[in-house]
Amino acid sequence: MSMHPDSEREREAISAEAAEWFAANYEPLDAAKRAQFGEWLRRSPRHQQEYLELLRLSRRLQSASAEPPSVESLLEEVRSEEPASAPPPAVHPGAARLITARRRVVSATVWRSPWLYAAAAAGIAGVGMLVLRSNIAPRPPEIAQVEVESQHYLAGHGQQLTQSLADGSVLHLDTDSAVTVRYGSGLRQVEVDRGQVVFEVAHDPARPFRVTAGSAQVVALGTQFDVYLQGEVTMVTVVEGRVSVGPGIAGGVTSNPVTPGRTPGGRQPLEVAAGQQVRVVRGELPAQPSQVDARQVTAWLHRQIAFEHEELSVVVAEFSRYSPSPIVIESPDLRSLTVSGVFNVDDPESFVAFLRSLKGVGVEVTPTRTRVYER
Repeated sequence: MSMHPDSEREREAISAEAAEWFAANYEPLDAAKRAQFGEWLRRSPRHQQEYLELLRLSRRLQSASAEPPSVESLLEEVRSEEPASAPPPAVHPGAARLITARRRVVSATVWRSPWLYAAAAAGIAGVGMLVLRSNIAPRPPEIAQVEVESQHYLAGHGQQLTQSLADGSVLHLDTDSAVTVRYGSGLRQVEVDRGQVVFEVAHDPARPFRVTAGSAQVVALGTQFDVYLQGEVTMVTVVEGRVSVGPGIAGGVTSNPVTPGRTPGGRQPLEVAAGQQVRVVRGELPAQPSQVDARQVTAWLHRQIAFEHEELSVVVAEFSRYSPSPIVIESPDLRSLTVSGVFNVDDPESFVAFLRSLKGVGVEVTPTRTRVYER
């Protein structure tokens, strides 16, 4: 089966980039280059894997510096590290260009030893194929030099958390919310694992602030915005400033961070201004942002939930996020009942009283749940 042309071109491009970074790392990197290298590594596990493959090949060649090896022994040494049960690696259409990229790196590694260059030139094709799919240790010393601080923050059920970050940015986590923060010399990356978070981002043009939430990715330089992850739906609401919103990869950091003029799907990212909201569903962007009341969206910062002409099922679902026991609507016809109001999440009695005031609605409170039914 042939590789899709787009996948082939992407892999060839990654191989070429890995070769360039390998050559650059032959001498110590300055702070700026080191930050760029760390950013490149974290864009995709494929970047790390390709770079590690080059490191492995380089080590095999350098280990022969004491005496000239035969091509056969070099190939045998690489083969010995393949898993015993691994099938023979398949050659894909882009292999020739991958080998060309590796040849540039190998020449930079062995230029001081002419006989070693000759051996590498004779065996590079075979070695290149053998290392294409080899199992490689995830983080050797060469990659460990990029220092990244990773922290996990969690707000439990009914709780909220405010957390300051190293650069002065502030995270506000709503109930049942969790994030993973990764900071480095050239990196500010936050992944919303679940729930709802308001970000107050400190301005730092050298390190764009990136947020991944489900299938959405947000980039901001200095602004305040709300991200709410609900299953396959991610809602981004801007309170102050502007952000760029594009599709990402659900469950992790995308390999193509949102940058002006490019998204992983080829679409222009949406620029979202204050008072606007974008709803991303399974990576699909809307045609344009919608206008919303940002104060209403972020009312939870004041331990409130606010709704205007919203279905009762949505309101109950939100209040249940704070309630000590679940609220269950047992009558299907009540789910679409439209309601408006502002409710204090710490006052469930007032919310129950509101439900009872609705025409045709009955409420029964038990120790384990609150039943909402049609009378």
